[in-house]
Amino acid sequence: MFKSKIYQYSIVVALCLAVIGCKAPQTIAETPSKPVPESFGTSKDTTNMSTIKWNQFFKDPNLVELIDTALKNNQELNITLQEIEIAKNDVRVKKGLLLPTVGLRAGAGLEKVGRYTSQGAGDATTEIKPGVETPDPLPDYTIGAYANWEVDIWKKLRNSKKAAVNRYLATVEGKNFVITNLIAEVADSYYELLALDSQLDIVKQTIELQSNAMEIVKIQKQAARATELAVQKFQAEVLTSKSLEFEILQKIKETENKINFLLARYPQEIKRDKTNFTDLLPATVNSGIPSQLLSNRPDIKKAELELVAAKLDVKVARAEFYPSLDISAAFGVRAFKPAYLFTFPESLLYSVAGDLAAPLINRNAIKAEFKSANARQLQALYNYDRTVLNAYLEVSTQLSKIENLQKGYDLKSQQVDALNRSIDISNDLFKSARVDYFEVLMTQRDALESKLELIETKKEQLNAVVHVYKDLGGGWK
Repeated sequence: MFKSKIYQYSIVVALCLAVIGCKAPQTIAETPSKPVPESFGTSKDTTNMSTIKWNQFFKDPNLVELIDTALKNNQELNITLQEIEIAKNDVRVKKGLLLPTVGLRAGAGLEKVGRYTSQGAGDATTEIKPGVETPDPLPDYTIGAYANWEVDIWKKLRNSKKAAVNRYLATVEGKNFVITNLIAEVADSYYELLALDSQLDIVKQTIELQSNAMEIVKIQKQAARATELAVQKFQAEVLTSKSLEFEILQKIKETENKINFLLARYPQEIKRDKTNFTDLLPATVNSGIPSQLLSNRPDIKKAELELVAAKLDVKVARAEFYPSLDISAAFGVRAFKPAYLFTFPESLLYSVAGDLAAPLINRNAIKAEFKSANARQLQALYNYDRTVLNAYLEVSTQLSKIENLQKGYDLKSQQVDALNRSIDISNDLFKSARVDYFEVLMTQRDALESKLELIETKKEQLNAVVHVYKDLGGGWK
């Protein structure tokens, strides 16, 4: 009868705690994400260049070798790999919380109580065995096992584990995003290096051309057909070009060191083909449709997984308002003398207890954590929307850039051809004294500038295609 009443009271208390715990605040309503446009322009072709593996996308064997080395040695990538390991261990921690905690315990102690206390008086009149009084002071030896387990009634622990799993997967996508950026950065720097080599050759050719023109002016001065002013002007132009040569050499060194840094190695010459840079053709661009970004871009997938984890965090925070059930148990042996430890059943001890508790007063801390979880969820949602928008705009910008660069390159090529012909014409006219030295100087200067700009445009074309490949999500597969 007494046990039945205790059981009934326990049910009533549990129901009261459940009612108290159910007074949890509601989650903040989410703003739905905007759908991405159906296409980047008028084309709805689903062919997407991001599906091509990076070692097949890049045709230059020297560049492929550099990228392969970077993927093995780059420090930033290695740091990201350790973040994945940390997230993986966090999943193990959360998974372990779902299981009971079991441990072993062994202890020894000594207790002396006052004679004129209830325990002291009781011990003094108690015989352990006939004729054997309770020792004073009283030793205490214990060997046993104990267990504690929080029953996951409201899926708090399971949701916490799921959140950790999603964050682990997000770090994997973060690693993939680092890979795409690393590949693009190595390719950018490599094409920068090739462009500088080509510009250096152009400057050297121009210096030779200018030096030849200066020698002609010197001869004409001796024949009284030119002045010292013309000689000095040509001399200044040659010195300007030589100064530009050293500027380009410095840029080459800086770019080589940048590549070596990405490859995590000390300075050394970058192996490359230094000929025919202007003959390089950018890869064919197939952008597919915008919806493919959601599955191809690692940063979008990372933001999506972080959003899922944030939603689970809200559920975990809300479960803190509900009652929690903890079960504890112990089993072992205990005696005041080691010889009695394994005297059964007298030395045997065991216990089982269940503890149901819910927050009632001063719940400000869990309310604050719940509100913070809601705010972090909204942050994750806004970050996801921003990442998708940024991805679309990046691709759209690069596609437009590729189109405009091609038109600009065609016009710039025509300009270079015209100026090359102008150099020959101006030199012939100058030799026959039909134009003055100033026109020759300006023609050579314009030709040099246009050739350098043509190389720069070619580099931007190659880099723009690399960026489209990266922005579409290529490189990490």
